[in-house]
Amino acid sequence: MRQRLTGNTVAVIVAALGGPLVCTVVARGVFAAETARELYGVTSQGERVEAYTLRNDRGMRVKVLSYGGILNEVVVPDKKGSCGNVVLTLPDLQAYEARSNFSSLLGRYANRIANSGFTLDGVRYELKSNASGVASHGGEQGFSSRNWSGQPFKAGKSAGVVLSYVSDDGESGFPGKLAVQVRYTVDDDNTLSLDYRATTDKPTVLNLSHHVYFNLSGEADVYDHRAQVLADRYTLIDARKVPTGEIAPVAGTPLDLRQLTRLGDRVKSKYPQIALGNGFDHNFVLNKPSPGALAVAARVESRVSGRMLELSTTQPGLQLYTANGFNGSLHNSKGQPIVQGAGMALETQHFPDSPNQPKFPSTVLRPGEEFRSTTRFRFAVAGLAEPGRCKTEDPHSGFRRSERLAMTADPSN
Repeated sequence: MRQRLTGNTVAVIVAALGGPLVCTVVARGVFAAETARELYGVTSQGERVEAYTLRNDRGMRVKVLSYGGILNEVVVPDKKGSCGNVVLTLPDLQAYEARSNFSSLLGRYANRIANSGFTLDGVRYELKSNASGVASHGGEQGFSSRNWSGQPFKAGKSAGVVLSYVSDDGESGFPGKLAVQVRYTVDDDNTLSLDYRATTDKPTVLNLSHHVYFNLSGEADVYDHRAQVLADRYTLIDARKVPTGEIAPVAGTPLDLRQLTRLGDRVKSKYPQIALGNGFDHNFVLNKPSPGALAVAARVESRVSGRMLELSTTQPGLQLYTANGFNGSLHNSKGQPIVQGAGMALETQHFPDSPNQPKFPSTVLRPGEEFRSTTRFRFAVAGLAEPGRCKTEDPHSGFRRSERLAMTADPSN
Protein backbone atom coordinates (compact mmCIF):
# COMPACT_ATOMS: atom_id res chain seq x y z
CA MET A 1 0.00 0.00 0.00
CA ARG A 2 1.31 3.43 -0.90
CA GLN A 3 0.01 6.54 0.85
CA ARG A 4 0.82 10.12 -0.08
CA LEU A 5 1.62 12.41 2.88
CA THR A 6 1.91 16.17 3.19
CA GLY A 7 4.89 18.20 4.42
CA ASN A 8 8.48 17.03 4.07
CA THR A 9 7.52 13.36 3.93
CA VAL A 10 7.24 12.18 0.35
CA ALA A 11 5.78 8.70 0.72
CA VAL A 12 5.16 5.84 3.10
CA ILE A 13 5.52 2.33 1.73
CA VAL A 14 4.11 -0.39 3.93
CA ALA A 15 4.96 -4.00 3.19
CA ALA A 16 4.49 -7.30 4.97
CA LEU A 17 7.81 -9.16 4.71
CA GLY A 18 6.84 -12.52 6.04
CA GLY A 19 6.62 -11.19 9.58
CA PRO A 20 5.92 -7.90 11.37
CA LEU A 21 4.55 -4.94 9.46
CA VAL A 22 7.44 -2.73 8.35
CA CYS A 23 7.05 0.97 7.56
CA THR A 24 9.64 2.71 5.41
CA VAL A 25 9.77 6.46 4.85
CA VAL A 26 11.40 8.26 1.97
CA ALA A 27 11.90 11.85 3.00
CA ARG A 28 13.88 15.01 2.59
CA GLY A 29 14.68 17.61 5.23
CA VAL A 30 13.47 17.42 8.81
CA PHE A 31 10.66 15.09 9.85
CA ALA A 32 7.78 16.83 11.61
CA ALA A 33 4.94 15.63 13.80
CA GLU A 34 5.80 11.94 13.82
CA THR A 35 5.42 8.93 16.05
CA ALA A 36 7.68 5.87 16.07
CA ARG A 37 6.98 2.59 17.83
CA GLU A 38 9.37 -0.10 18.99
CA LEU A 39 9.46 -2.95 21.45
CA TYR A 40 10.77 -1.70 24.79
CA GLY A 41 10.79 -5.02 26.64
CA VAL A 42 8.76 -7.88 28.06
CA THR A 43 7.31 -7.82 31.58
CA SER A 44 7.84 -10.53 34.16
CA GLN A 45 4.32 -11.69 33.22
CA GLY A 46 5.27 -12.05 29.56
CA GLU A 47 3.53 -8.90 28.26
CA ARG A 48 5.12 -6.96 25.41
CA VAL A 49 5.74 -3.32 26.31
CA GLU A 50 5.83 -0.79 23.48
CA ALA A 51 7.71 2.52 23.42
CA TYR A 52 6.12 5.35 21.44
CA THR A 53 8.44 8.20 20.46
CA LEU A 54 6.68 11.47 19.62
CA ARG A 55 8.57 14.23 17.87
CA ASN A 56 8.06 17.70 16.42
CA ASP A 57 10.15 19.58 13.87
CA ARG A 58 11.96 21.60 16.55
CA GLY A 59 13.68 18.49 17.84
CA MET A 60 11.50 18.00 20.92
CA ARG A 61 11.07 14.30 21.58
CA VAL A 62 8.90 12.40 24.05
CA LYS A 63 9.05 8.66 24.69
CA VAL A 64 5.95 7.08 26.23
CA LEU A 65 5.86 3.47 27.44
CA SER A 66 2.71 1.39 27.25
CA TYR A 67 3.66 0.04 30.69
CA GLY A 68 2.18 2.51 33.18
CA GLY A 69 2.10 5.32 30.63
CA ILE A 70 5.64 6.10 31.81
CA LEU A 71 7.30 9.20 30.38
CA ASN A 72 10.66 7.59 29.72
CA GLU A 73 12.07 10.61 27.92
CA VAL A 74 11.25 14.29 27.36
CA VAL A 75 14.00 15.86 25.28
CA VAL A 76 13.97 19.65 24.84
CA PRO A 77 16.59 22.28 23.92
CA ASP A 78 18.57 24.39 26.38
CA LYS A 79 19.92 27.92 25.98
CA LYS A 80 22.74 26.63 23.75
CA GLY A 81 20.40 24.72 21.48
CA SER A 82 21.58 21.39 22.87
CA CYS A 83 18.84 18.85 23.44
CA GLY A 84 18.69 16.86 26.65
CA ASN A 85 16.31 14.68 28.65
CA VAL A 86 14.54 16.62 31.43
CA VAL A 87 12.80 13.73 33.22
CA LEU A 88 14.18 11.06 35.54
CA THR A 89 14.37 7.62 33.97
CA LEU A 90 15.26 4.14 35.21
CA PRO A 91 17.59 1.77 33.33
CA ASP A 92 15.08 -0.78 32.02
CA LEU A 93 11.64 -2.32 32.29
CA GLN A 94 12.60 -4.55 35.21
CA ALA A 95 13.61 -1.46 37.19
CA TYR A 96 10.22 0.14 36.49
CA GLU A 97 8.41 -3.03 37.53
CA ALA A 98 10.28 -2.99 40.82
CA ARG A 99 9.51 0.70 41.47
CA SER A 100 5.84 1.56 40.94
CA ASN A 101 4.68 5.12 40.29
CA PHE A 102 8.04 6.26 38.90
CA SER A 103 7.31 8.89 36.21
CA SER A 104 4.07 7.03 35.47
CA LEU A 105 0.32 7.45 35.32
CA LEU A 106 -1.51 7.36 38.65
CA GLY A 107 -4.90 5.77 39.32
CA ARG A 108 -7.43 4.77 40.12
CA TYR A 109 -6.88 7.33 42.83
CA ALA A 110 -3.74 9.46 42.67
CA ASN A 111 -2.25 10.49 46.00
CA ARG A 112 -3.61 9.24 49.33
CA ILE A 113 -6.85 7.88 50.75
CA ALA A 114 -6.97 7.45 54.54
CA ASN A 115 -9.05 5.22 56.81
CA SER A 116 -8.23 2.12 54.71
CA GLY A 117 -11.00 3.03 52.30
CA PHE A 118 -14.13 5.10 51.85
CA THR A 119 -17.92 5.02 51.90
CA LEU A 120 -19.91 5.86 48.76
CA ASP A 121 -23.71 5.92 48.63
CA GLY A 122 -23.81 4.08 51.96
CA VAL A 123 -21.50 1.26 50.83
CA ARG A 124 -18.10 0.77 52.45
CA TYR A 125 -15.14 -0.04 50.17
CA GLU A 126 -11.95 -1.37 51.73
CA LEU A 127 -8.61 -0.61 50.11
CA LYS A 128 -5.29 -2.32 50.66
CA SER A 129 -3.42 0.12 52.87
CA ASN A 130 -0.21 0.53 54.83
CA ALA A 131 0.10 0.18 58.61
CA SER A 132 -1.25 3.73 59.00
CA GLY A 133 -4.40 2.92 57.02
CA VAL A 134 -3.32 4.90 53.97
CA ALA A 135 -3.75 3.72 50.38
CA SER A 136 -1.46 5.53 47.93
CA HIS A 137 -1.79 6.02 44.15
CA GLY A 138 -4.36 3.26 43.68
CA GLY A 139 -2.44 0.61 45.59
CA GLU A 140 0.33 -1.80 44.67
CA GLN A 141 -1.40 -2.75 41.42
CA GLY A 142 -2.45 0.72 40.37
CA PHE A 143 -2.37 2.15 36.86
CA SER A 144 1.41 2.53 37.01
CA SER A 145 1.72 -1.28 36.94
CA ARG A 146 -0.68 -1.91 34.06
CA ASN A 147 0.24 -2.40 30.41
CA TRP A 148 -1.94 -0.06 28.33
CA SER A 149 -2.88 -0.41 24.67
CA GLY A 150 -1.64 2.35 22.38
CA GLN A 151 -2.86 4.02 19.20
CA PRO A 152 -0.59 6.60 17.52
CA PHE A 153 -2.10 9.58 15.72
CA LYS A 154 -1.29 12.72 13.79
CA ALA A 155 -3.34 15.92 13.86
CA GLY A 156 -1.94 18.81 11.83
CA LYS A 157 1.50 19.68 13.23
CA SER A 158 0.90 17.57 16.33
CA ALA A 159 1.73 13.92 16.95
CA GLY A 160 0.80 11.65 19.78
CA VAL A 161 -0.48 8.41 21.15
CA VAL A 162 -3.68 7.48 22.95
CA LEU A 163 -3.25 4.93 25.74
CA SER A 164 -6.33 2.94 26.78
CA TYR A 165 -7.05 0.66 29.70
CA VAL A 166 -10.17 -0.97 31.16
CA SER A 167 -10.08 -1.43 34.93
CA ASP A 168 -12.43 -4.18 36.07
CA ASP A 169 -15.07 -3.73 38.74
CA GLY A 170 -13.41 -4.29 42.11
CA GLU A 171 -9.84 -3.85 40.84
CA SER A 172 -7.68 -2.68 43.77
CA GLY A 173 -10.91 -2.45 45.78
CA PHE A 174 -12.59 0.29 43.71
CA PRO A 175 -16.14 -0.15 42.42
CA GLY A 176 -17.20 0.01 38.79
CA LYS A 177 -15.78 -1.09 35.47
CA LEU A 178 -13.74 1.94 34.44
CA ALA A 179 -12.72 2.72 30.85
CA VAL A 180 -9.80 5.16 30.72
CA GLN A 181 -8.02 6.95 27.91
CA VAL A 182 -4.98 9.22 28.20
CA ARG A 183 -3.90 11.14 25.12
CA TYR A 184 -0.26 12.29 24.94
CA THR A 185 0.33 15.03 22.34
CA VAL A 186 3.48 16.87 21.28
CA ASP A 187 2.76 20.19 19.56
CA ASP A 188 4.91 22.39 17.35
CA ASP A 189 5.37 24.93 20.17
CA ASN A 190 7.20 22.41 22.40
CA THR A 191 4.14 21.61 24.47
CA LEU A 192 3.35 18.16 25.83
CA SER A 193 -0.35 17.75 26.58
CA LEU A 194 -2.01 15.01 28.60
CA ASP A 195 -5.77 14.68 28.12
CA TYR A 196 -7.60 12.26 30.39
CA ARG A 197 -11.04 10.67 29.86
CA ALA A 198 -12.89 8.05 31.88
CA THR A 199 -16.35 6.48 32.18
CA THR A 200 -17.78 3.96 34.63
CA ASP A 201 -20.70 1.55 34.86
CA LYS A 202 -21.09 2.02 38.64
CA PRO A 203 -20.64 4.97 40.99
CA THR A 204 -16.96 5.23 41.88
CA VAL A 205 -14.26 7.69 42.93
CA LEU A 206 -11.50 8.72 40.56
CA ASN A 207 -8.35 10.84 40.65
CA LEU A 208 -6.08 10.58 37.60
CA SER A 209 -2.64 12.16 37.39
CA HIS A 210 0.95 11.64 36.28
CA HIS A 211 4.00 11.31 38.51
CA VAL A 212 6.69 12.39 36.03
CA TYR A 213 9.83 13.73 37.72
CA PHE A 214 11.37 16.81 36.09
CA ASN A 215 14.96 18.03 36.29
CA LEU A 216 15.55 20.90 33.87
CA SER A 217 19.29 21.28 34.51
CA GLY A 218 20.66 17.74 34.43
CA GLU A 219 22.38 18.32 37.77
CA ALA A 220 22.18 15.93 40.72
CA ASP A 221 19.23 17.75 42.32
CA VAL A 222 16.67 20.44 41.57
CA TYR A 223 17.37 22.66 44.57
CA ASP A 224 18.69 25.43 42.32
CA HIS A 225 15.48 25.38 40.29
CA ARG A 226 13.16 28.32 40.81
CA ALA A 227 9.48 27.43 41.09
CA GLN A 228 6.22 29.33 41.17
CA VAL A 229 2.84 27.85 42.13
CA LEU A 230 -0.21 30.05 41.54
CA ALA A 231 -2.07 29.16 44.71
CA ASP A 232 -3.11 31.28 47.68
CA ARG A 233 -3.96 28.22 49.79
CA TYR A 234 -2.93 24.62 50.42
CA THR A 235 -4.28 21.58 52.27
CA LEU A 236 -2.56 20.96 55.61
CA ILE A 237 -1.16 17.46 56.17
CA ASP A 238 -0.70 15.29 59.23
CA ALA A 239 2.18 12.94 60.07
CA ARG A 240 0.87 10.43 57.51
CA LYS A 241 1.01 13.15 54.82
CA VAL A 242 -2.77 12.97 54.59
CA PRO A 243 -4.85 16.18 54.55
CA THR A 244 -6.34 17.12 57.89
CA GLY A 245 -9.32 18.67 56.10
CA GLU A 246 -8.14 22.20 56.82
CA ILE A 247 -7.31 24.56 53.97
CA ALA A 248 -4.81 27.24 55.02
CA PRO A 249 -3.29 30.35 53.41
CA VAL A 250 0.27 30.09 52.12
CA ALA A 251 0.99 33.72 53.04
CA GLY A 252 3.72 34.05 55.64
CA THR A 253 4.87 30.42 55.30
CA PRO A 254 7.60 28.65 53.28
CA LEU A 255 4.79 27.25 51.14
CA ASP A 256 4.22 30.68 49.61
CA LEU A 257 5.50 30.08 46.08
CA ARG A 258 3.41 32.75 44.39
CA GLN A 259 6.64 34.32 43.15
CA LEU A 260 9.52 32.40 41.60
CA THR A 261 11.46 30.93 44.53
CA ARG A 262 14.61 28.84 44.74
CA LEU A 263 13.50 25.41 45.98
CA GLY A 264 16.66 24.85 48.01
CA ASP A 265 15.80 27.86 50.15
CA ARG A 266 12.57 26.20 51.31
CA VAL A 267 12.87 22.40 51.38
CA LYS A 268 15.06 22.30 54.51
CA SER A 269 12.86 24.70 56.48
CA LYS A 270 11.95 23.79 60.08
CA TYR A 271 8.42 24.99 59.47
CA PRO A 272 6.16 22.19 60.79
CA GLN A 273 4.38 21.50 57.50
CA ILE A 274 7.65 21.31 55.54
CA ALA A 275 9.18 19.12 58.25
CA LEU A 276 6.23 16.69 58.06
CA GLY A 277 6.82 16.26 54.34
CA ASN A 278 10.61 16.26 54.64
CA GLY A 279 10.38 18.92 51.94
CA PHE A 280 7.51 19.73 49.63
CA ASP A 281 4.86 17.00 49.50
CA HIS A 282 1.75 19.17 49.55
CA ASN A 283 -1.42 19.78 47.60
CA PHE A 284 -1.89 23.39 46.53
CA VAL A 285 -5.38 24.79 45.98
CA LEU A 286 -4.94 26.44 42.61
CA ASN A 287 -6.23 29.92 41.87
CA LYS A 288 -8.86 29.51 39.17
CA PRO A 289 -10.94 32.02 37.18
CA SER A 290 -13.71 29.39 37.27
CA PRO A 291 -13.94 25.69 38.22
CA GLY A 292 -12.51 23.48 35.51
CA ALA A 293 -10.88 26.33 33.59
CA LEU A 294 -7.60 25.59 31.83
CA ALA A 295 -5.22 28.01 33.54
CA VAL A 296 -1.53 28.37 34.33
CA ALA A 297 -0.80 26.62 37.62
CA ALA A 298 2.99 26.60 37.94
CA ARG A 299 6.25 27.74 36.39
CA VAL A 300 9.74 26.28 36.84
CA GLU A 301 13.07 27.51 35.51
CA SER A 302 16.72 26.49 35.60
CA ARG A 303 19.25 29.29 35.23
CA VAL A 304 21.92 26.67 34.56
CA SER A 305 20.28 25.34 31.39
CA GLY A 306 18.02 28.27 30.58
CA ARG A 307 15.09 25.87 30.27
CA MET A 308 11.67 26.98 31.49
CA LEU A 309 8.51 24.95 32.08
CA GLU A 310 4.99 26.36 32.32
CA LEU A 311 2.24 24.02 33.52
CA SER A 312 -1.47 24.60 32.84
CA THR A 313 -4.33 22.41 34.01
CA THR A 314 -8.08 22.14 34.38
CA GLN A 315 -7.66 20.39 37.73
CA PRO A 316 -8.28 22.16 41.08
CA GLY A 317 -5.10 20.95 42.81
CA LEU A 318 -1.38 20.50 42.27
CA GLN A 319 0.83 18.22 44.36
CA LEU A 320 4.38 19.53 44.49
CA TYR A 321 6.78 16.78 45.49
CA THR A 322 10.54 17.34 45.68
CA ALA A 323 11.58 13.67 45.61
CA ASN A 324 12.20 13.64 49.34
CA GLY A 325 12.34 9.85 49.64
CA PHE A 326 15.23 9.11 47.28
CA ASN A 327 18.52 8.17 48.95
CA GLY A 328 20.83 7.08 46.14
CA SER A 329 19.86 3.39 46.23
CA LEU A 330 18.13 3.74 42.83
CA HIS A 331 20.16 4.48 39.72
CA ASN A 332 19.06 6.27 36.58
CA SER A 333 19.48 5.16 32.98
CA LYS A 334 23.04 6.57 32.99
CA GLY A 335 23.98 4.54 36.08
CA GLN A 336 24.03 7.59 38.35
CA PRO A 337 22.50 7.43 41.85
CA ILE A 338 19.10 9.09 42.23
CA VAL A 339 19.55 11.21 45.35
CA GLN A 340 17.12 13.15 47.50
CA GLY A 341 15.79 16.07 45.51
CA ALA A 342 16.89 14.57 42.18
CA GLY A 343 13.66 15.67 40.56
CA MET A 344 10.35 17.39 41.20
CA ALA A 345 6.86 16.08 40.49
CA LEU A 346 4.03 18.43 39.56
CA GLU A 347 0.95 16.22 39.91
CA THR A 348 -2.24 17.88 38.69
CA GLN A 349 -5.14 16.39 40.61
CA HIS A 350 -8.19 16.60 42.78
CA PHE A 351 -7.34 16.85 46.46
CA PRO A 352 -5.94 13.87 48.37
CA ASP A 353 -8.42 11.90 50.50
CA SER A 354 -11.40 13.68 48.95
CA PRO A 355 -13.63 10.59 49.37
CA ASN A 356 -13.27 11.07 53.16
CA GLN A 357 -13.34 14.88 53.12
CA PRO A 358 -16.83 16.19 52.33
CA LYS A 359 -15.63 19.81 52.13
CA PHE A 360 -13.20 19.02 49.30
CA PRO A 361 -14.31 19.04 45.63
CA SER A 362 -16.02 15.75 44.81
CA THR A 363 -14.17 12.97 43.00
CA VAL A 364 -17.30 10.85 42.46
CA LEU A 365 -17.92 9.62 38.91
CA ARG A 366 -21.30 8.11 38.05
CA PRO A 367 -22.65 6.13 35.10
CA GLY A 368 -23.58 8.41 32.20
CA GLU A 369 -20.90 10.95 33.17
CA GLU A 370 -17.49 11.36 31.57
CA PHE A 371 -14.47 12.51 33.51
CA ARG A 372 -12.22 14.84 31.53
CA SER A 373 -9.12 16.79 32.44
CA THR A 374 -6.20 18.40 30.63
CA THR A 375 -2.63 19.15 31.68
CA ARG A 376 -0.14 20.95 29.47
CA PHE A 377 3.63 21.19 29.93
CA ARG A 378 5.04 23.99 27.77
CA PHE A 379 8.83 24.16 27.45
CA ALA A 380 10.70 27.33 26.55
CA VAL A 381 14.17 28.86 26.71
CA ALA A 382 14.94 32.02 28.67
CA GLY A 383 15.42 35.05 26.42
CA LEU A 384 13.80 33.49 23.35
CA ALA A 385 10.46 34.74 22.09
CA GLU A 386 9.91 31.60 20.03
CA PRO A 387 10.03 27.99 21.26
CA GLY A 388 13.56 26.60 21.36
CA ARG A 389 14.98 24.44 18.61
CA CYS A 390 17.62 21.74 18.77
CA LYS A 391 20.66 22.69 16.69
CA THR A 392 21.58 19.13 15.79
CA GLU A 393 19.84 15.81 15.35
CA ASP A 394 20.16 13.67 18.48
CA PRO A 395 21.73 10.33 17.46
CA HIS A 396 19.54 8.59 20.04
CA SER A 397 16.30 9.89 18.56
CA GLY A 398 14.71 6.45 18.29
CA PHE A 399 13.59 7.18 14.73
CA ARG A 400 14.99 4.29 12.77
CA ARG A 401 13.50 4.61 9.31
CA SER A 402 12.02 1.09 9.31
CA GLU A 403 10.00 1.83 12.43
CA ARG A 404 8.16 5.02 11.41
CA LEU A 405 4.42 4.72 11.59
CA ALA A 406 1.75 5.84 9.19
CA MET A 407 -0.62 7.69 11.49
CA THR A 408 -4.36 8.10 11.50
CA ALA A 409 -6.45 11.01 12.75
CA ASP A 410 -6.66 11.37 16.52
CA PRO A 411 -8.60 8.26 17.63
CA SER A 412 -9.72 9.84 20.91
CA ASN A 413 -11.91 12.45 19.19
